[in-house]
Amino acid sequence: MREAAFIRKNKLKWKSYETEKTSSPDALADRFIELTDDLAYARTFYPESDTTSYLNALAGRTHQAIYKNKKESQNRFLRFWKYELPFLFRQHHRQLLYAFLVFAVACSIGALSAALDDTFVRLILGDSYVNMTLENIRNGDPMAVYKREGEAEMFLFITFNNIKVAFMAFVLGVFFSIGTFWVLFQNGVMLGAFQYFFYKQGLLLTSALTIWIHGTLEISAIVIAGCAGFVMGNSLLFPKTYSRLHSFKRGARQGLKIAVGLVPIFMAAGFLEGFVTRHTDMPLALSLFIILASAAFIIYYFILYPGSLHKQHVTDRPEN
Repeated sequence: MREAAFIRKNKLKWKSYETEKTSSPDALADRFIELTDDLAYARTFYPESDTTSYLNALAGRTHQAIYKNKKESQNRFLRFWKYELPFLFRQHHRQLLYAFLVFAVACSIGALSAALDDTFVRLILGDSYVNMTLENIRNGDPMAVYKREGEAEMFLFITFNNIKVAFMAFVLGVFFSIGTFWVLFQNGVMLGAFQYFFYKQGLLLTSALTIWIHGTLEISAIVIAGCAGFVMGNSLLFPKTYSRLHSFKRGARQGLKIAVGLVPIFMAAGFLEGFVTRHTDMPLALSLFIILASAAFIIYYFILYPGSLHKQHVTDRPEN
Protein backbone atom coordinates (compact mmCIF):
# COMPACT_ATOMS: atom_id res chain seq x y z
CA MET A 1 0.00 0.00 0.00
CA ARG A 2 1.29 3.46 -0.86
CA GLU A 3 1.93 5.72 2.15
CA ALA A 4 -0.73 8.21 1.02
CA ALA A 5 -3.33 5.45 0.90
CA PHE A 6 -2.21 4.16 4.29
CA ILE A 7 -2.64 7.65 5.81
CA ARG A 8 -5.99 8.21 4.11
CA LYS A 9 -7.27 4.88 5.42
CA ASN A 10 -6.30 5.50 9.05
CA LYS A 11 -6.10 9.25 9.63
CA LEU A 12 -9.60 9.60 11.13
CA LYS A 13 -8.86 6.81 13.60
CA TRP A 14 -5.53 8.34 14.62
CA LYS A 15 -7.13 11.80 14.95
CA SER A 16 -9.85 10.39 17.18
CA TYR A 17 -7.24 8.76 19.39
CA GLU A 18 -5.55 12.14 19.78
CA THR A 19 -8.65 14.20 20.49
CA GLU A 20 -11.06 11.78 22.22
CA LYS A 21 -9.56 10.98 25.56
CA THR A 22 -10.61 7.88 27.48
CA SER A 23 -9.71 6.47 30.87
CA SER A 24 -11.11 3.02 30.17
CA PRO A 25 -8.28 0.45 30.49
CA ASP A 26 -9.90 -1.79 27.86
CA ALA A 27 -10.29 1.06 25.37
CA LEU A 28 -6.72 2.21 25.94
CA ALA A 29 -5.45 -1.34 25.48
CA ASP A 30 -7.40 -1.69 22.22
CA ARG A 31 -6.02 1.62 20.95
CA PHE A 32 -2.49 0.65 21.86
CA ILE A 33 -2.78 -2.66 20.01
CA GLU A 34 -4.11 -0.94 16.90
CA LEU A 35 -1.42 1.74 16.99
CA THR A 36 1.39 -0.76 17.44
CA ASP A 37 0.04 -2.72 14.47
CA ASP A 38 0.01 0.45 12.37
CA LEU A 39 3.45 1.41 13.65
CA ALA A 40 4.88 -1.98 12.74
CA TYR A 41 3.44 -1.64 9.23
CA ALA A 42 4.81 1.87 8.84
CA ARG A 43 8.27 0.83 10.08
CA THR A 44 8.32 -1.96 7.53
CA PHE A 45 7.24 0.02 4.47
CA TYR A 46 8.02 3.67 5.31
CA PRO A 47 10.82 3.46 7.91
CA GLU A 48 12.14 7.00 7.37
CA SER A 49 8.83 8.82 6.93
CA ASP A 50 7.10 11.36 9.16
CA THR A 51 4.15 8.95 9.43
CA THR A 52 6.34 6.46 11.30
CA SER A 53 7.58 9.16 13.67
CA TYR A 54 4.02 10.36 14.24
CA LEU A 55 2.73 6.85 15.02
CA ASN A 56 5.68 6.15 17.30
CA ALA A 57 4.88 9.26 19.35
CA LEU A 58 1.16 8.51 19.44
CA ALA A 59 1.74 4.91 20.53
CA GLY A 60 4.13 6.14 23.22
CA ARG A 61 1.54 8.55 24.65
CA THR A 62 -1.10 5.81 24.67
CA HIS A 63 1.30 3.46 26.44
CA GLN A 64 1.93 6.09 29.12
CA ALA A 65 -1.82 6.61 29.51
CA ILE A 66 -2.31 2.89 30.14
CA TYR A 67 0.17 2.86 33.00
CA LYS A 68 -1.08 6.18 34.32
CA ASN A 69 -4.54 4.64 34.69
CA LYS A 70 -3.32 1.32 36.05
CA LYS A 71 -4.46 0.93 39.65
CA GLU A 72 -1.80 -0.59 41.79
CA SER A 73 -2.92 -2.58 44.76
CA GLN A 74 -2.40 -0.61 47.91
CA ASN A 75 -1.60 -3.74 49.83
CA ARG A 76 0.27 -6.11 47.56
CA PHE A 77 1.66 -7.99 50.55
CA LEU A 78 -1.77 -8.78 51.99
CA ARG A 79 -3.14 -9.70 48.55
CA PHE A 80 -0.36 -12.23 48.06
CA TRP A 81 -1.17 -14.10 51.26
CA LYS A 82 -4.93 -13.73 51.06
CA TYR A 83 -5.51 -14.63 47.41
CA GLU A 84 -2.47 -15.25 45.24
CA LEU A 85 -0.76 -17.99 47.24
CA PRO A 86 -4.00 -19.90 48.07
CA PHE A 87 -4.98 -19.81 44.38
CA LEU A 88 -1.63 -21.31 43.47
CA PHE A 89 -2.33 -24.17 45.84
CA ARG A 90 -5.78 -24.63 44.35
CA GLN A 91 -4.07 -25.08 40.99
CA HIS A 92 -1.46 -27.47 42.35
CA HIS A 93 -3.22 -29.68 44.88
CA ARG A 94 -2.29 -32.68 42.75
CA GLN A 95 1.43 -31.92 43.06
CA LEU A 96 0.93 -31.40 46.80
CA LEU A 97 -0.66 -34.85 47.02
CA TYR A 98 2.27 -36.39 45.11
CA ALA A 99 4.76 -34.73 47.47
CA PHE A 100 2.84 -35.99 50.50
CA LEU A 101 2.66 -39.54 49.15
CA VAL A 102 6.39 -39.64 48.35
CA PHE A 103 7.20 -38.38 51.83
CA ALA A 104 4.75 -40.76 53.55
CA VAL A 105 6.02 -43.81 51.65
CA ALA A 106 9.61 -42.82 52.44
CA CYS A 107 8.67 -42.52 56.14
CA SER A 108 7.25 -46.03 56.07
CA ILE A 109 10.37 -47.36 54.36
CA GLY A 110 12.54 -45.63 56.95
CA ALA A 111 10.58 -47.09 59.87
CA LEU A 112 10.42 -50.56 58.33
CA SER A 113 14.12 -50.55 57.54
CA ALA A 114 14.91 -49.52 61.11
CA ALA A 115 12.73 -52.35 62.39
CA LEU A 116 14.43 -54.96 60.22
CA ASP A 117 18.02 -53.76 60.60
CA ASP A 118 19.43 -52.59 63.92
CA THR A 119 22.23 -50.69 62.21
CA PHE A 120 19.92 -48.69 59.94
CA VAL A 121 19.19 -45.93 62.47
CA ARG A 122 22.89 -45.35 63.04
CA LEU A 123 23.45 -45.32 59.29
CA ILE A 124 20.80 -42.62 58.79
CA LEU A 125 21.12 -40.51 61.94
CA GLY A 126 24.80 -41.09 62.67
CA ASP A 127 26.53 -42.74 65.63
CA SER A 128 27.11 -39.52 67.51
CA TYR A 129 23.43 -38.55 67.51
CA VAL A 130 22.27 -42.04 68.50
CA ASN A 131 24.86 -42.33 71.28
CA MET A 132 24.02 -38.87 72.61
CA THR A 133 20.28 -39.65 72.64
CA LEU A 134 20.83 -43.00 74.39
CA GLU A 135 22.88 -41.16 77.00
CA ASN A 136 20.09 -38.61 77.43
CA ILE A 137 17.57 -41.42 77.87
CA ARG A 138 19.74 -43.02 80.55
CA ASN A 139 19.90 -39.62 82.27
CA GLY A 140 16.11 -39.38 82.28
CA ASP A 141 15.87 -36.51 79.77
CA PRO A 142 15.46 -38.09 76.30
CA MET A 143 14.71 -34.73 74.64
CA ALA A 144 17.73 -32.95 76.10
CA VAL A 145 19.09 -32.40 72.59
CA TYR A 146 16.72 -29.45 72.29
CA LYS A 147 18.31 -27.76 75.30
CA ARG A 148 21.94 -27.90 74.23
CA GLU A 149 22.10 -24.42 72.70
CA GLY A 150 20.69 -21.00 73.49
CA GLU A 151 17.18 -20.15 72.32
CA ALA A 152 18.08 -17.42 69.83
CA GLU A 153 21.07 -19.30 68.46
CA MET A 154 19.00 -22.43 67.92
CA PHE A 155 16.15 -20.43 66.34
CA LEU A 156 18.46 -18.85 63.78
CA PHE A 157 20.31 -22.06 62.95
CA ILE A 158 17.18 -24.20 62.59
CA THR A 159 15.31 -21.58 60.56
CA PHE A 160 18.21 -21.10 58.14
CA ASN A 161 18.73 -24.85 57.78
CA ASN A 162 15.05 -25.53 57.13
CA ILE A 163 14.80 -22.77 54.54
CA LYS A 164 17.89 -24.21 52.84
CA VAL A 165 16.32 -27.69 52.71
CA ALA A 166 13.06 -26.27 51.36
CA PHE A 167 14.77 -24.29 48.60
CA MET A 168 16.81 -27.36 47.68
CA ALA A 169 13.57 -29.33 47.36
CA PHE A 170 12.29 -26.58 45.07
CA VAL A 171 15.41 -25.85 43.02
CA LEU A 172 16.25 -29.52 42.38
CA GLY A 173 12.87 -29.83 40.71
CA VAL A 174 14.63 -28.41 37.66
CA PHE A 175 15.94 -31.94 37.03
CA PHE A 176 12.52 -33.06 35.80
CA SER A 177 11.26 -33.44 39.42
CA ILE A 178 13.80 -36.17 40.21
CA GLY A 179 15.84 -33.94 42.52
CA THR A 180 12.72 -32.95 44.45
CA PHE A 181 11.72 -36.61 44.73
CA TRP A 182 15.13 -37.43 46.21
CA VAL A 183 15.01 -34.62 48.82
CA LEU A 184 11.53 -35.71 49.93
CA PHE A 185 12.53 -39.37 50.00
CA GLN A 186 15.70 -38.67 51.97
CA ASN A 187 13.91 -36.58 54.61
CA GLY A 188 11.02 -39.06 54.80
CA VAL A 189 13.35 -42.01 55.44
CA MET A 190 15.14 -39.98 58.10
CA LEU A 191 11.88 -39.13 59.88
CA GLY A 192 10.66 -42.75 59.75
CA ALA A 193 13.94 -44.09 61.19
CA PHE A 194 13.98 -41.31 63.79
CA GLN A 195 10.49 -42.05 65.08
CA TYR A 196 11.08 -45.83 65.08
CA PHE A 197 14.19 -45.30 67.15
CA PHE A 198 12.12 -43.65 69.88
CA TYR A 199 9.41 -46.29 69.51
CA LYS A 200 11.99 -48.99 70.16
CA GLN A 201 13.09 -47.14 73.29
CA GLY A 202 9.46 -47.04 74.52
CA LEU A 203 9.34 -43.27 74.02
CA LEU A 204 7.20 -42.85 70.92
CA LEU A 205 4.48 -40.79 72.65
CA THR A 206 6.98 -38.75 74.63
CA SER A 207 8.99 -37.96 71.53
CA ALA A 208 5.91 -37.20 69.43
CA LEU A 209 4.49 -34.76 71.98
CA THR A 210 7.82 -32.94 72.03
CA ILE A 211 9.13 -33.14 68.50
CA TRP A 212 5.88 -32.41 66.72
CA ILE A 213 5.49 -29.10 68.58
CA HIS A 214 7.74 -27.66 65.89
CA GLY A 215 7.70 -30.65 63.53
CA THR A 216 4.08 -30.17 62.47
CA LEU A 217 4.96 -26.91 60.72
CA GLU A 218 8.47 -27.95 59.76
CA ILE A 219 7.61 -31.27 58.12
CA SER A 220 4.51 -29.87 56.45
CA ALA A 221 6.55 -27.04 54.96
CA ILE A 222 9.13 -29.48 53.56
CA VAL A 223 6.33 -31.43 51.87
CA ILE A 224 4.89 -28.18 50.48
CA ALA A 225 8.36 -27.20 49.23
CA GLY A 226 8.34 -30.54 47.43
CA CYS A 227 5.08 -29.46 45.83
CA ALA A 228 6.88 -26.31 44.58
CA GLY A 229 9.64 -28.44 43.09
CA PHE A 230 7.14 -30.71 41.37
CA VAL A 231 5.36 -27.66 39.92
CA MET A 232 8.60 -26.53 38.30
CA GLY A 233 9.76 -30.01 37.28
CA ASN A 234 6.42 -31.02 35.83
CA SER A 235 6.30 -27.81 33.80
CA LEU A 236 9.29 -29.20 31.89
CA LEU A 237 7.88 -32.70 31.60
CA PHE A 238 4.34 -31.69 30.64
CA PRO A 239 4.32 -28.29 28.86
CA LYS A 240 0.79 -28.90 27.48
CA THR A 241 0.01 -26.29 24.81
CA TYR A 242 2.90 -23.99 25.82
CA SER A 243 6.40 -24.12 24.43
CA ARG A 244 8.68 -25.99 26.84
CA LEU A 245 10.61 -22.81 27.64
CA HIS A 246 7.47 -20.79 28.34
CA SER A 247 6.04 -23.62 30.44
CA PHE A 248 9.28 -23.83 32.44
CA LYS A 249 9.34 -20.08 33.11
CA ARG A 250 5.72 -20.24 34.23
CA GLY A 251 6.30 -23.28 36.45
CA ALA A 252 9.49 -21.81 37.95
CA ARG A 253 7.70 -18.54 38.75
CA GLN A 254 4.79 -20.32 40.43
CA GLY A 255 7.07 -22.72 42.31
CA LEU A 256 9.21 -19.84 43.56
CA LYS A 257 6.13 -18.06 44.89
CA ILE A 258 5.17 -21.19 46.82
CA ALA A 259 8.71 -21.60 48.19
CA VAL A 260 8.90 -17.94 49.25
CA GLY A 261 5.49 -18.30 50.88
CA LEU A 262 6.93 -20.95 53.19
CA VAL A 263 9.53 -18.68 54.77
CA PRO A 264 7.20 -17.40 57.56
CA ILE A 265 6.21 -21.00 58.34
CA PHE A 266 9.83 -22.02 58.71
CA MET A 267 10.42 -19.01 60.94
CA ALA A 268 7.48 -20.05 63.12
CA ALA A 269 8.78 -23.64 63.24
CA GLY A 270 12.27 -22.37 64.11
CA PHE A 271 10.83 -20.19 66.88
CA LEU A 272 8.94 -23.15 68.36
CA GLU A 273 12.00 -25.40 68.17
CA GLY A 274 14.28 -22.77 69.64
CA PHE A 275 12.07 -21.34 72.37
CA VAL A 276 9.26 -23.83 73.12
CA THR A 277 10.24 -27.44 72.36
CA ARG A 278 12.97 -27.32 75.02
CA HIS A 279 10.31 -27.07 77.74
CA THR A 280 9.76 -30.82 77.88
CA ASP A 281 7.90 -30.53 81.17
CA MET A 282 5.14 -28.37 79.72
CA PRO A 283 1.52 -29.47 80.38
CA LEU A 284 0.18 -32.13 78.03
CA ALA A 285 -2.77 -29.92 77.10
CA LEU A 286 -0.48 -27.11 75.96
CA SER A 287 1.66 -29.45 73.89
CA LEU A 288 -1.43 -30.92 72.23
CA PHE A 289 -2.85 -27.45 71.63
CA ILE A 290 0.28 -26.28 69.76
CA ILE A 291 0.45 -29.45 67.66
CA LEU A 292 -3.25 -29.46 66.77
CA ALA A 293 -3.36 -25.71 66.11
CA SER A 294 -0.37 -26.02 63.77
CA ALA A 295 -1.97 -28.96 61.94
CA ALA A 296 -5.29 -27.10 61.68
CA PHE A 297 -3.54 -24.06 60.19
CA ILE A 298 -1.76 -26.16 57.56
CA ILE A 299 -4.91 -28.05 56.57
CA TYR A 300 -7.04 -24.90 56.46
CA TYR A 301 -4.68 -22.52 54.69
CA PHE A 302 -3.19 -24.89 52.14
CA ILE A 303 -6.15 -27.19 51.44
CA LEU A 304 -9.54 -25.95 52.63
CA TYR A 305 -9.18 -22.18 52.12
CA PRO A 306 -7.97 -22.43 48.47
CA GLY A 307 -10.93 -24.69 47.70
CA SER A 308 -13.29 -22.26 49.42
CA LEU A 309 -11.92 -19.31 47.41
CA HIS A 310 -12.37 -21.27 44.21
CA LYS A 311 -15.99 -22.02 45.04
CA GLN A 312 -16.66 -18.37 45.76
CA HIS A 313 -15.35 -17.52 42.27
CA VAL A 314 -13.00 -14.90 43.57
CA THR A 315 -11.63 -13.21 40.50
CA ASP A 316 -8.32 -12.08 41.93
CA ARG A 317 -6.32 -14.79 40.24
CA PRO A 318 -2.56 -15.26 40.32
CA GLU A 319 -0.28 -14.35 37.46
CA ASN A 320 0.15 -17.12 34.91
